[in-house]
Amino acid sequence: MEFYDELLTYQNPLKYFALKLTADNEDAEDLLQETFLKALKYKDKFQEKTNLKAWLYTIMKNTFINNYRRKVKRKTIMDNTDDDYFVNSTKQSSPISPESEYNYKEITKTVNALNDECRIPFQMHNEGYKYKEIADELEMPIGTVKSRIFLARKKLTEAFKDYA
Repeated sequence: MEFYDELLTYQNPLKYFALKLTADNEDAEDLLQETFLKALKYKDKFQEKTNLKAWLYTIMKNTFINNYRRKVKRKTIMDNTDDDYFVNSTKQSSPISPESEYNYKEITKTVNALNDECRIPFQMHNEGYKYKEIADELEMPIGTVKSRIFLARKKLTEAFKDYA
């Protein structure tokens, strides 16, 4: 019971933090509710005599980041009609210019020219996978994944230094 009472004491500061993250009152309420739900669900993971407030803020921040990444991956936009349908955006918002099409092909060609050790983690990271997910998928340490992504970025930066 003490856990629940202490949890409720952080409702207002968490609501303010959620509002700062989302910049929308309804989204902030949803984020707060999801944070409390996760806190209650994973109550057994909370270590006694540690900072509950920091734990809750971490849950909220990670939930917000994960939700944001999910939205970006789906590329979902909201239709502002009276019915508020969610529609997947499959079309480009503006036509592709010949110059940008050429640049895209050149970038793709340069990325594909990277050795597999760097290219695969880089492409996975670029598609929105987290370092941990990449490490698990490729069965390698997370430090190796970060290093290879860094090396890929460095090689691409060198290859396109004339574009800067």
